[in-house]
Amino acid sequence: MHFTAQTSSNGVLERSFTLGDITGVLFSPESGSVEGMPLLLSGHSGGMHKRAPGLVASAQHKVTSRGYTIAAIDAPGHGDRPRNARDQQWVDALHAARAAGEPMDQVIIDYNTSLAERAVPEWQATIDALQALPEIGAEAPIGYGGTTLGVVIGLMLTIAEPRITAAAFGPVFSFEALLEAARQLTIPVDFTIAWDDEEIGRQPGLELFDACASADKALHIYPGRHQRMAGFMADNHTRFFDTHLRRIAEPAI
Repeated sequence: MHFTAQTSSNGVLERSFTLGDITGVLFSPESGSVEGMPLLLSGHSGGMHKRAPGLVASAQHKVTSRGYTIAAIDAPGHGDRPRNARDQQWVDALHAARAAGEPMDQVIIDYNTSLAERAVPEWQATIDALQALPEIGAEAPIGYGGTTLGVVIGLMLTIAEPRITAAAFGPVFSFEALLEAARQLTIPVDFTIAWDDEEIGRQPGLELFDACASADKALHIYPGRHQRMAGFMADNHTRFFDTHLRRIAEPAI
C-alpha cells in the first residue's frame, strides 16, 4: 500500500493510497487511531467513487464522533480507475435504456455481478494491507457498509471474508445470486430501504432482508425517495456499528 496524498481538516486525516491497480482513501482521527477501534469498509454506489459526497460526509462523521477509521476503494472502472471495453458496453446500455424509458434491471444485475466478482478479491487485498498498518493492526474489528453497488459487493465480500463481523446495507436490486448470498449471511446485519424509492422500489429490500440467515438482523424503513435518506436514519447505522463492533473492541468491565 502506497500513500500518495494527505490532507487534514476538522480533526480528520484523509490519505489517498494505491495498492496495485486499486485506488482508495483512508479516513482516520487526526490525533491518531486508538488501538482496537473498529475499521469500517465503505462501498460506494454504482456510478460513484471513493470520494462521493455522501460517503465522505458519513466517514468524517464517524471519525470525529466515534474515532473509527474508514476505508473506501474505487470499484473497477469507477473513480480513478479506467473502464474496460465490456464495462463501457454495460454503461452505454444503461444510458440507452434510461433515455428510452426501458427496463434496466437485467443490465444492472449483469454489470454489478461482474463488478462484485472483481471487487471482492480487491477488498480482501485491501484488508490485508490495512491490517499491516501499525495504527490499525490485525485485531481491529471490521465492519462493512454500502448501498446499491456497494451492497452487491458487500454481500459477496462478507460471505467470503470472516474478518468482517457486522454489515449495514442500503437499497439494492435483488436477484437470485444476491438472495443466495444473503442466505449464507450469519453476521449481524442492518438493512435500510426507502419506502418511496422510485428507482429500485421497496420489494427488493424486503426480499433481501427476508432471505438473510442472520439471527441478529434489523430492517429500517424511511418515508423517502432513492438516495434521500433522512439524517436520523443514517445515525441508525452508526448506532448499529457501535453495538456490534465497539463492544468487541472495548474490554469488559
